Amino acid sequence: MTTALCVPQWQGSLAGNARRLAAGARQTAALIPADAVVTVPVLDDQGTFDQGVRALDVLIANLKITRRALAGLDGPVVTAGGECGVDLAPIAAARAHYGDDLTVLWFDAHPDLYTPTTLPSGSFHGMVLRTLLGDGAAPLVPAEPLRPEQVIIAGVRAGDPTEYAYLGESGIRAFGVDDLDRAVDGLSGPVYVHVDLDVLDPAAFASVGYPEPNGVAPDRLAALLSRIDNVVGAAITEHAPPEGDPDPAETEIIRTLATALVGSAR
Repeated sequence: MTTALCVPQWQGSLAGNARRLAAGARQTAALIPADAVVTVPVLDDQGTFDQGVRALDVLIANLKITRRALAGLDGPVVTAGGECGVDLAPIAAARAHYGDDLTVLWFDAHPDLYTPTTLPSGSFHGMVLRTLLGDGAAPLVPAEPLRPEQVIIAGVRAGDPTEYAYLGESGIRAFGVDDLDRAVDGLSGPVYVHVDLDVLDPAAFASVGYPEPNGVAPDRLAALLSRIDNVVGAAITEHAPPEGDPDPAETEIIRTLATALVGSAR
């Protein structure tokens, strides 16, 4: 039984359209071909800045709420965000269950490897992957952090020198838009797939907070996702649709990506 887990958390983003991430989560969840949709009742407060993270109190509360929701689910879960921080609990749960055998394949235009000391704005969605690796605000760091060799970043094309320095030091594998076959070739064992929709080219999909040019074509990404046959969990994040009716082309893109992920789930 596949479950779509809707997590309408927006507080980790400082984009001008950040609040639209909540609507994006609901729209995305409805497009996942799942057996059930579970919506997590996250807080909608602004929160307070603490330990170098904006809205840390809200993020902690939402993390606990999401953990409780996950605990009652069986089978593969596809999480619908919301900003990238919605994946803290699902990836931590997958890490705890599968241990060192887990690979996290992180499709994102940005590395998300900031720490509270390297990102003065405190925007948490830029710190999510680094937090999962054990470097972040203590209340958000998982009990069993990922090891760098468990992580593959794909489609990255923007970032800060401190993030790229960490990439070089840690040995995390990272692949640009023109090298995505290498990101999925040879995958074995359980795989968790994180998709930040800003990995896509904004000419095809513009409803994100921080679009970056020269991204992945949607059909190319869908084909890559379909090649992974051992997906144990996944997320589609950072959909920030404008007010009004959903864009039909963008709706179809999300539906296609979600269908590919569910088809690869085990």
